[in-house]
Amino acid sequence: MTWTIAGSLQVADATDRTDLLAAPVATALAALDPSDAARVGVVQIDPELADTAQFCEAYGSSMEASANCVVVAGKRAGEERFAACLVLATTRADVNGVVRRRLDVRKASFAPMDTAVELTGMEYGGITPLGLPDGWPLLIDAAVAAAPELVIGSGIRGSKILIPGEVLVKLPGAEVVEDLGR
Repeated sequence: MTWTIAGSLQVADATDRTDLLAAPVATALAALDPSDAARVGVVQIDPELADTAQFCEAYGSSMEASANCVVVAGKRAGEERFAACLVLATTRADVNGVVRRRLDVRKASFAPMDTAVELTGMEYGGITPLGLPDGWPLLIDAAVAAAPELVIGSGIRGSKILIPGEVLVKLPGAEVVEDLGR
């Protein structure tokens, strides 16, 4: 696949470089339909430049083509509920509106870093929608779903995944949500 959003980075097929992916991400990639897995790229980066704005500036990638994945938590009747939200880097997830209603909780907030890292098996700053825990809803903003190419986390801070939105919407638990990103 030819990537226009890679900036100065050399893209490899993610299936060939699973060493650049967190273990749950590599497992999820292997479970994809082979034609979808072939459309996933990976780039190695400086882990100190994993934050989206720093990554885009350093490597010449566009913020408009980057998506961030955040873990949100809320409680209902003593039960803690989690979801992952994927929104363009130029927006923020509507946690206390759209996400709170979807989780059916009184209050939703970003999951504590330690909790998100422990539950996902991924590094903070690299959490990604591939390889999320079973049963978690994956809420994807409609703009992300429609994007022809995106840069997202890889589960570790030392790399990024390049992926079309149409592959993301096929992931387990994925739901396209209008106005998730504001």
